[in-house]
Amino acid sequence: MHKTMRKVILAAAMLGVVSASGAAPAAAQGVIRYVPHADLKVLDPITNTAAITGQHAYMVYDMLFAYDRDYRPQPQMVEAYTVSSDGLSYRFTLRAGLKFHDGQPVKASDAVLSLNRWAARDSNGTILRGLGMKLAAVDDRTFTMTLREPWGLVLDSLAKDGSYAAFVMREQEAKSDPNTAITEVIGSGPFRFSREGWVPGSKVVYVKNQDYIPRAEPANLFAGGKQVKTDRVEWVIIPDAATAAAALNAGEVDIFEQPPTDLLPMLRRNKDVVVKVHNPFGEIAYLRPNHLHPPFDKPEGRQALLYIAAQDEYMQASAGDPAYWRRCFSWVGCGSANETEAGTTDLQKPNIAKAKELLQKAGYAGQPVVVLQPNDLQVLRDITQVLAARLKDAGVNVDLQLSDWATITARRVKKDAPDKGGWSLFVSTAFGFRFSSPVTNFALPMPCGGTGFVGWACDEKMNGLLSSWAKEMDSVKRKSITEAIQLRAIETIPYLPMGQITRPVAYRSNVEGMIEVPSPVLWNVSKR
Repeated sequence: MHKTMRKVILAAAMLGVVSASGAAPAAAQGVIRYVPHADLKVLDPITNTAAITGQHAYMVYDMLFAYDRDYRPQPQMVEAYTVSSDGLSYRFTLRAGLKFHDGQPVKASDAVLSLNRWAARDSNGTILRGLGMKLAAVDDRTFTMTLREPWGLVLDSLAKDGSYAAFVMREQEAKSDPNTAITEVIGSGPFRFSREGWVPGSKVVYVKNQDYIPRAEPANLFAGGKQVKTDRVEWVIIPDAATAAAALNAGEVDIFEQPPTDLLPMLRRNKDVVVKVHNPFGEIAYLRPNHLHPPFDKPEGRQALLYIAAQDEYMQASAGDPAYWRRCFSWVGCGSANETEAGTTDLQKPNIAKAKELLQKAGYAGQPVVVLQPNDLQVLRDITQVLAARLKDAGVNVDLQLSDWATITARRVKKDAPDKGGWSLFVSTAFGFRFSSPVTNFALPMPCGGTGFVGWACDEKMNGLLSSWAKEMDSVKRKSITEAIQLRAIETIPYLPMGQITRPVAYRSNVEGMIEVPSPVLWNVSKR
């Protein structure tokens, strides 16, 4: 980008901060300015799995349980709990003094309604419902859960991270349709969402929740004490990565979530900037096909995607330096104990002739295939460009539609035909640990009836395997089921893994308390 143009864009981005806050950035005190990877458009983490929505949810909501750095579920909003000897009955007591941002107390009935809404969308919640889950408030701070059959992953389910996580909402929002996004944001978490400070496309503002009572334990991944050490957090939306990096170097912003790899050397040369990997599990790049519309409504059409390009090409184009990526041919989490490459020997190199043959079997007749490309996320943009080129090599009529990632996350929930405002394919990333287990991988379940993750995959056999895995406690038998899940995924292609990327976060050296989590959380963070 030309230096003059970069300065203009930077000035415009920072002007939004100045005009909304009434003070120049350098004069503000107690403010953390954070450049997220995308703009925030969807506020409801139950209807959208976008990472940016999950980050927003962690700012404003709290959870009953949360994972620590060993990925063990720890009580968060819960003060105490008991489990019956047969594993069928759970009793939870909330911590005293919990309040929503409107001043109302958090009640057990809010938790019950929130869990019911969550269970309607989340794969773990679906399993619990299938096990006969019944929830009931006993009094204002106590509620129970009963099951027909025991399941050893109940607490893990309540602690799972990110979007589709079991965030506790007020009764008003928790009672709403789980398939319709809420627009009112009243949580009980460490920060309050500032509706008046929100400038879509420019800035998202959070202020310290003065009523929040942190746990006494130290912060530990998503668990522990959420100590808020700043009065205000501003998400500054700067779509151009070079402009965001320039703002970080100049001290105009404090944290840059996802600097592209080609900008890392420049950032590292600045002694006032720290560049560090906070997510050792990395991210899985994946391709999601729309199972509702041709040619990807047929297994053969989706299987063709396996053969159009090598993962190395996707990864080299997007991540560059091999230090930041590796190939990944496991549908159940690369780098985890569940990783398996079973059934992929013939899939690890491209075969355009095979791709054409499978597309023909799927009945592909040259209709446009709408591929969504985000221009503001370098990794996804570059992978999508390779994808589009190789699809054309396979004879696909590619309609590459460009927009920002926030627009794509809103558009991908549409079930319309691709030529009516819908879509055929999009590329995204998910945190590696989230894909590391069949019960936390949101893209693997294939519930029928038009529910589940966007793309609306449907396969009852896969759902049965996932349920069997969750119920099986024997590690040897579980390994066998894991391989069966992998082989079924190759047959049905709920999604396609495209490689694993490890990306550092960059922040000013006077920023302290950054917790090592896959997705940055801004409690415990202060600025000298």
